[in-house]
Amino acid sequence: MIKVGLVSLGCAKNLIDSEVMIGHLQQAGMAMTPDADLADVLIINTCSFIDMAKKESIGAVHEAVDGRAESPQRKKQKIIVAGCMAQRFAQELPGAMPEVDAFIGLDQVTQVAPIIQKLMGTEHTEQENHVTKTPQWIPDYDTPRFRLTPKHMAYVKIAEGCNHTCSFCIIPRIRGRHRSRTQDSIVREVQDLVKAGVKEINLISQDTTYFGMDKWEDSRPNPRSPVDSSKGHSLSTLIRALNAIEGDFWIRLLYTHPAHWSDDLISAIADSPKVARYIDMPLQHISDHMLGLMKRETDGNYIRDLIKRIRAGIPEIAIRTTFIVGFPGETEGDFNELIRFIEDEKFERAGIFEYSREDGTRAAKMEGHLHHMTRKSRWNEAMRAIQRNVEHVNEKLVGKTMRVLVEEPGVARSQWDAPDIDSTVLVAKDVPVGSFVDVTVKEWRGYDLVAA
Repeated sequence: MIKVGLVSLGCAKNLIDSEVMIGHLQQAGMAMTPDADLADVLIINTCSFIDMAKKESIGAVHEAVDGRAESPQRKKQKIIVAGCMAQRFAQELPGAMPEVDAFIGLDQVTQVAPIIQKLMGTEHTEQENHVTKTPQWIPDYDTPRFRLTPKHMAYVKIAEGCNHTCSFCIIPRIRGRHRSRTQDSIVREVQDLVKAGVKEINLISQDTTYFGMDKWEDSRPNPRSPVDSSKGHSLSTLIRALNAIEGDFWIRLLYTHPAHWSDDLISAIADSPKVARYIDMPLQHISDHMLGLMKRETDGNYIRDLIKRIRAGIPEIAIRTTFIVGFPGETEGDFNELIRFIEDEKFERAGIFEYSREDGTRAAKMEGHLHHMTRKSRWNEAMRAIQRNVEHVNEKLVGKTMRVLVEEPGVARSQWDAPDIDSTVLVAKDVPVGSFVDVTVKEWRGYDLVAA
């Protein structure tokens, strides 16, 4: 029996790719092992979104190569580099990493078993590169998959790829154009997960709000004719269908884009009690100047109006967002406008990214790149503004009763907290893991709440 080890890096979308690979490996009769010394094959599923993630991925590959060289037990071990970095640098990596036995991209996650079987052939010695130029694959409800998340929560990928041309982002070049799953496929997958005891369904893609829109566009006789949303499924129809599934569970929306929000989507969330009162909506900036340079398809007035409509239409909603500071051409005025916006809106959850220059993006070629100390200084100031918001939000929660999902003994999450991203709620250690419980907030410590 072939034993396979896997190192999964990056975001939840990458994690699902790892889960799909494991599902296919187990289906082929291979065994998974957490011990690299026992693995016949070691897969590193890499990330390449920003420079820091790329460095982490390269470090993981080097660690695998060094481990094989230093351990007699691993002398014959095969190393496979998979995921976004393999896809992004398909032409460069084979020469830069001659010790790697094979490279696979995003379209090969379901083909990993036969690729490994070929690698393990006694005559096999040549490096292989299976990465295809433009990814096309998307999962289905019956795609073999072994979940790596806790039993009570799961990620569900509703689409792949992205049609946006944000000037700072490399993702469309890595994962291809947006391609939605069918609504029926997603509903069937969620039904099975809920039957298996999952209490939280996290809907993910590069842009969840674009779900279904690519299929409307494909049906247009003229690509330039308007899109008629009444003729197809959308995130709104998907939410309503998932809310109708029997069971006690949360539905969480991650990775929404502000450009595709609608009043119908706001109503769908408001009318669906199983949808967590939480929206993940990266805004990136508020200055019209910056939003234009970033190619964000929105302006400041649109964003401010959208936030008002969301808060008015969905009571007790928490908005989680992220911003980029230090983008090329960002003036002191642009940055100050962003700080005022953060302070005025008092987002319940927020994060700050310091601009990362990524080869292959439009922003990398722009003029006006800022000194790294300026970027760092602005990051620090923006973080202080967010921390002041956290104090304001947490103070208002003291004394209130909320429903939480217990993540591990003594630690839970409210509907305002996404897994591995946001804050936690400290609860009694005897509350069963994976269960919902109502608690009263007694105090707060930093970002976290303490409940009774």
